[in-house]
Amino acid sequence: MRFNKKIIIACLLLPTQYAFAHGPIPVSLKAAPIPPVPGLLTGPSPIVVNQAKAIALGKALFWDMAAGSDGIACASCHFHAGADQRTKNQLDPGQRTNSPTASTFETLISGAAGGPNYTLHLSDFPFHQRSDVFDSNSTVTFNTDDTVSSAGPFGQIFQAVKHFGNTNDNCTPNVDPVFQVNNIGTRRIVPRNTPSVINAVFNHRNFWDGRANNVFNGSSPWGDRDPNAGIWVKINGRKVVKQKLQLINSALASQALAPALSDVEMSCQHRTFADIGRKLLMRRPLEHQKVHFQDSVLAAYSSSTQGNLQQGLNTTYGALIRAAFNRKYWSYRRRDPFGSPTSGLPFTQMEANFSLFFGLAIQLYESTLISDDAPIDRASRDPVTYLPTDLGDSVKRGMAAFEEFHCNICHSGPTLSANAIITNAQMLENNPTVFNSNNFSQGGSNGVAINRNVVNYDNAVGSKFFDTGFANTGVQDPSGDPGVNGTDDFGNSLSYADQYAEYLAVTANAIIDTAVGIEAVKACNFQSLLATQRTFPFVMTQFFNNPADITPDPNGSANCFNSGSLDAFIPTQAAAAAELANPASKKMAFATQAAFKVPSLRNVELTGPYMHNGGMATLEQVIEFYTRGGNFPNNFTHQFVTSLPLFGTDPVINAATIQKRKDIIAFLKSLTDGRVRYERAPFDHPELIVPNGHIGDETNVTAGNSLGGAFAQDILMTIPAVGANGKATPLQAFKDVLAP
Repeated sequence: MRFNKKIIIACLLLPTQYAFAHGPIPVSLKAAPIPPVPGLLTGPSPIVVNQAKAIALGKALFWDMAAGSDGIACASCHFHAGADQRTKNQLDPGQRTNSPTASTFETLISGAAGGPNYTLHLSDFPFHQRSDVFDSNSTVTFNTDDTVSSAGPFGQIFQAVKHFGNTNDNCTPNVDPVFQVNNIGTRRIVPRNTPSVINAVFNHRNFWDGRANNVFNGSSPWGDRDPNAGIWVKINGRKVVKQKLQLINSALASQALAPALSDVEMSCQHRTFADIGRKLLMRRPLEHQKVHFQDSVLAAYSSSTQGNLQQGLNTTYGALIRAAFNRKYWSYRRRDPFGSPTSGLPFTQMEANFSLFFGLAIQLYESTLISDDAPIDRASRDPVTYLPTDLGDSVKRGMAAFEEFHCNICHSGPTLSANAIITNAQMLENNPTVFNSNNFSQGGSNGVAINRNVVNYDNAVGSKFFDTGFANTGVQDPSGDPGVNGTDDFGNSLSYADQYAEYLAVTANAIIDTAVGIEAVKACNFQSLLATQRTFPFVMTQFFNNPADITPDPNGSANCFNSGSLDAFIPTQAAAAAELANPASKKMAFATQAAFKVPSLRNVELTGPYMHNGGMATLEQVIEFYTRGGNFPNNFTHQFVTSLPLFGTDPVINAATIQKRKDIIAFLKSLTDGRVRYERAPFDHPELIVPNGHIGDETNVTAGNSLGGAFAQDILMTIPAVGANGKATPLQAFKDVLAP
C-alpha cells in the first residue's frame, strides 16, 4: 500500500514536473534587453543627464588604480575576461566558513604547503578528490576549505587621502595575522572566487551570496535594507536634504560600492566614499596609467597617439561628474551639512555623493560589457525547434547533452544563469524569443516560467523554498559557508525565500526588499505545489491541501504556468505560521543553506578557476564534479545534481560517454565571444599594473615595500593598454597559465 501511494503521488505530480523535464533551449544574447532602471536616464529629472560621459567616467573609475588605497583597482580582480587569472598569492584559508581551519592554510593535494604567496599549480586541483572521480560513494582522498580568489590590499588602517601626486592613501600598517610570511605582511585575499563582470548587468543580484541588492540606494550595497542610506539633493542655493533613493535593476551599482571600502578588496580600514571623492575629484583619471589612442570609450579624452601612449585623460573626475550627472546632486556650494574627515575641511556635496556617482557610472560602463557575439549567438536557428543548425556536430551534440542532463534548468536564459533571467513578467512576455518563453525544448516545455518568481518552491529540493537563481550544488561542506542563507550588516537574512515564508505567516513588516517582487510571487508559478484545491484519495503532507488551511493567492491565477485556478492558493496565515514554527515541517522548509548564485556560462572557458571556492581548474574537473553528483550531497541540494549524475555509472571506460563529455565542453566553448578572447571593443581597456604575488615564495618573502618595511615587496604585472581593435594574442584559459 505504501508503494502504491508513492506511485499515485508521482502520477498526480507528473504534469507539473514533466513541464520542467528539460528546460529551455540555450538562446542568443543578441536581442536581450538590458533591465530598465526607471529614473536613471529617463523622467522629468533623471539622475544621469549625459550617458556617454557617465560611461567614460565609469570606465575610468573601474580601471583606475587610484580608486584603491594601495594600487588596487576594481579591474585588478576583473582584468581577464571580466575575471581574475593571477596564480600567485591567491589562496584564502576559507575565512567565509565556520570550520576549525577557517583561519589556517592546509596542505594541498600536490603536497605543497600552500599559504600566502604560494604559486598555484595544476596539480593542486581540484580541492576535493575521491578515489573514483566519477563516484560520490568512493573514498574521499582529499578535501580543503581553502579557496582560490583574488589578492587585494595590505592590512592597513586609513588616516587620510592625498589630493595630488602619489595615489596611495595615508594609512597605518597593520600586518594581518593570517596573510603574512614570517611576520612580513602579504596582500590579503578575498574569501570567494572572483566572478566575471561581463554580462553581469543581467544579474538580478550580485556577489555569490546575492548581497549586492537589486535596488540601489545610492550609498551602500544593501538597497532598502539600509535604514541610514540616502543621497544629498540640492533644493535651492540655501537648502540641501538627504533623500532616499530606490533604483531597481541596479545590482551592478550596489555591487560596485562594496569592494571600494572593503579592507580585503581595495581599501584601508575605515575609509569612506566621501574620502575617495576628496581623493579623486581634482585628479586626472588614470593619471598613472596609459590609455590607448583607439580606446573605444576614452580615446576622445586621451593625448595618446599611435606609437606614443600617454598616461591619463585630459579632464578631471570632477569635470566628468558635472557633465554626466544632474546638477542637483553636486552643485550645492556650502560644506556644512555633509560631515568632515578626521582632518581638513568639511565635505562638499559632490564628495558626500561620490558613492552615487561611483556606483551608477560603473553600472553604466559595465552595462556595455555584453558578450553577444559568440558562435551560439551567430548560429542560424531552426524556425520550429529553435535549435542551432550550423554549430558543428560536436557542439550540437553537446547542447543536446546539456539539455538531457538538465543543466539548463539552472543555467537558463540568454546568459545561461537563472539569476540573470529574473526581471518582470512584462519583460519576459514582451520578448518571448529572447527569453525562450514561446520556444519548446525537445520533450519539455516553457522553461522560462521557472524564473517568473524571485522565490520558488520545488520538490526537487525536497519540497522546499529557495531563491530563484541560487543553488546548493554540494561544492563544499554545507555547514560551512552559508551563501544566500547568510545575513546582512543589519542581522537580516539575505534570502528572499525567508522573507516570502515570513510574509505568508505574518504579512505585516515581513518583507525588507520591498521593490523586488517578493510580495508579487505567484504560487501557481512554483515548480511544485505549495497549496492546491486538487483532490487526492488520502491526506497529503508535501503541500497544503486541507480546505481549512488554504486561501486564494491574492496575486491570482492569470498567466500561470501550472494549472492556474486549482493551484493559485497559499496557506492561511495560521497554517503557514504553524508550519514555519515546526522544525520538522515538510511544507515550509528551505533550500537556502550553502546556496550560491548560479553563474553565467558565457566565456566560461576563460574564467577559471571555477565554483564559488575556485576549487576546480578545468572544465573537465567541473564535468567530473557533476558526474558524481557533487562533492557533498546534502538535504539542500537540488535532485538534478544528486540523482541524475552525468553519463551513467561507468563513464570512464565507455567511449560514448567520454565523447559526450567532450561534446559538452565543445558546447561550452561555443559560448566564448571572440571579442572577449582578443579584448576587442567593448572589452578593450587602459593599462593596468597588477600585484602578482611578492618577491620570494610561501616560505620567505622580501620585506621593504614602499608602503612600509612591514610589508613584502610586490611583483608587478603590467596589463598593456588595448584599443578597440583588440590584440593579436588571445586570452588563455586558467589551466594554461598554471605551472604543471
